[in-house]
Amino acid sequence: MPAPTTRLRFRLRNWASHPWLIGDPETSGRRIALRVRAFTLSGVLAANAGGIAVVVAFAVFALPKPDDVAGTDVVLVNLIAGALYAPVAVAVGVSWGRRLLEGGNEGISAWLEEDQVPNSAQRLRVLRGPLRIMFVQIVLWGLATVIFALLNATYSPLLALGVGMTVALGGLTTSAAAYVLAELALRPVASRALAAGPVDRRRVPGVGSRWLLAWALGTGVPIVGLMAVGIVALTDVHIDEMTLATTIVVVGTISLVFGYLVSALAAFATVHPIASIRQGLERVGEGDFTAAVPVWDSTEMGLLQSGFNEMAAGLRERERIRDLFGRQVGREAAVKALAVDDLQLGGEVCEVAVLFVDVIGSTALAASRRPEEVVELLNRFFAEVVDVVERNGGWINKFEGDAALAIYGAPAPLEDRHSAVLLAARELDVRLRAKVPELPAAIGVASGTVVAGHVGAESRFEYTVIGDPVNEAARLTELAKQHPSRVAASGATLAAAQAEARNWALDGAVKLRGRSEETELAHPVGAPQ
Repeated sequence: MPAPTTRLRFRLRNWASHPWLIGDPETSGRRIALRVRAFTLSGVLAANAGGIAVVVAFAVFALPKPDDVAGTDVVLVNLIAGALYAPVAVAVGVSWGRRLLEGGNEGISAWLEEDQVPNSAQRLRVLRGPLRIMFVQIVLWGLATVIFALLNATYSPLLALGVGMTVALGGLTTSAAAYVLAELALRPVASRALAAGPVDRRRVPGVGSRWLLAWALGTGVPIVGLMAVGIVALTDVHIDEMTLATTIVVVGTISLVFGYLVSALAAFATVHPIASIRQGLERVGEGDFTAAVPVWDSTEMGLLQSGFNEMAAGLRERERIRDLFGRQVGREAAVKALAVDDLQLGGEVCEVAVLFVDVIGSTALAASRRPEEVVELLNRFFAEVVDVVERNGGWINKFEGDAALAIYGAPAPLEDRHSAVLLAARELDVRLRAKVPELPAAIGVASGTVVAGHVGAESRFEYTVIGDPVNEAARLTELAKQHPSRVAASGATLAAAQAEARNWALDGAVKLRGRSEETELAHPVGAPQ
């Protein structure tokens, strides 16, 4: 059974990338448009229902009424007026808001339903969509404030003031909730818009605006309501203890319920993109540098998502360069080079063992086969060489046409490098005979003191080893081409070996070309003679 942390991480990853929240790239633009249209409409209707509930609750239960209108039909008149105005306002708001979002050449319908790439103006229209929807709600509720204030002015100027402030509170509630809900509903469209390129985010609300709206609904609206009651209390209207207690309870309930809802939505809208980035960071931490997160948030969180993707792209490029660098110069040399801040030309004296392998009869091979066949054979040949050399602790210093030079003991020291290189020579001979019989090869092994370091110019250099063991290994390889075993090692290397010494035998001495002293020869025990 998965641990609680694992289950929580799975759930977080699940909802952070859910297609219903951010849009599925495989879904057609027409389907996304229909889904977003339905979600936006539902959100606006829910916001208006909440605003109406606030107005009714405050007006009926909390708003103190002047004595001169008590017992009249003022409540009934306001309810009828509200029942008449609300559906008309909602219909106008839906039509107006849809035209602001979808109408014209910059609207959503102009590019999303046709699966086209939006231009900068169309992308900006999407990011400002929640602000436009909030503007529609402010206008309609502002108009309602004026209408109901004028309606109640016929009963009492003080009542008109109280009702007007009550409707204004409902407008604040509706506008704030509509903004947050529209922002969530438009995220699949914002994801596609932002994927098409960066957008000038000036005059686009940010995280601060989102939380300011949550504060306005959760704290500002109740405080304004209490201020309205206080203003009424300063007049000639008598407010008894029961009315005051009822007012406080109603305002507190409004503050708790609607403040919690909008604050929760604002928190979700902020945490959601953070969760997606957290998911991407987990993938990068696990070594997956292809990680990328959709960019859908219109605030600074969207910039953070874009920044993560840029960071991941940089890591991918860096890892690709590191991989290519390691393939070019060998992993060990690459690690050493990357660990140094300022590489300098020059080297250090060290003790190494050297393995040199060269194809026999390469000239005839090139003359009798097509170039692409030769390349294919050489790639198979070098694949076996690299595998055997690295498995035994060495690294390929360079490929030289149809030959390869392997080093044991540099750039990192290697314990019992003599046994390692001799074992590699034996195994490599067996592998090449079995896997690449078309390319017979000779192997030479030597050891001694070399200079290992960076050789070349400041603008172009390579890590290599220079010294007599390299030349000696090359000469032994030439000699091995004439021997049935096709493997020759220096007696000095065999004498220094530990675990591998029993698998080799000395076989006389010879003066190699370019050397003044004779070199003892050794061949694998049991090799062809």
